[in-house]
Amino acid sequence: MLIPLLLAAFAGYLMGSLPFGWLIARRFGINIFEHGSKNPGATNVKRVLGGLFGKKGKRAGDLAFFLDALKGAAAVGVAKAFAAGWISQPTGSASPEAMAITGLVFALIGHSFSFWTRFKGGKGVATSAGGLIVLLPLPTLLALLAWVTVFQVSRYVSLASIVASVVLPAAAWLLHESTAFAVLASILGVFVILRHFANITRLLNGTENKFAKKGASSG
Repeated sequence: MLIPLLLAAFAGYLMGSLPFGWLIARRFGINIFEHGSKNPGATNVKRVLGGLFGKKGKRAGDLAFFLDALKGAAAVGVAKAFAAGWISQPTGSASPEAMAITGLVFALIGHSFSFWTRFKGGKGVATSAGGLIVLLPLPTLLALLAWVTVFQVSRYVSLASIVASVVLPAAAWLLHESTAFAVLASILGVFVILRHFANITRLLNGTENKFAKKGASSG
C-alpha cells in the first residue's frame, strides 16, 4: 500500500509545484515576488498584471487561476488512475479515496512550497478548488457560491476565500459526504485560512487591498 501512496504523493507534488503564476508574470517581464503581495497566486498575478497591462494582464491572471486549479484536478485524476489500475502500480494497492486524498494534499504542498521557486508559493485556493470539484462537487459549488457572494459584496478576495474555506467543510459534513473527504475538506479549509493569516491581520487593520469594480478608480 505504501508504494502506490508514495507515487501519488510524488506525482501530486510535481504537478502542484509547477509555478504557473510566476511563469506567466515572467512572460510580461515581471518578477511577481517583487510586486503587490509578493505572492505568485492568481489573485496577485491578476492584480499586478491587470494594473500594469490592463485587460491583457487580467486575462493572464485568469489563466493563472485556471492552470492552478487544473493542477489540483490533475493530481486527483492521476491518483485515481493509479488506484483504478489504469496506470500500473509496481506493487501493492491502495483505496481510491486514500490515493485521491494523497494526490491532492501533496499538490497543495507543491503549490505552496514549490522547489522551482525556492519553496515559496501561493495560498492554495485555486489548487484546492480544482481537486475538490472532482472529489466533492456539490460542497465545492456551494463554497464557490459563497466566495462569489462575499467577493461581490466586499471586493476582498481574501475574505471571500476565508469564508469559502469555512463553507466547504461545513457543507461536506452536512451533506453526509464520505468521511474521509469531509475530513480532507476540513484540513484544507484550515490550511487555506492559516495561509491567509497576513490577510486576516490586514482585514482587521483595514489595510487589505480590494479589487476595484469596473469603471471605478483602482486607487
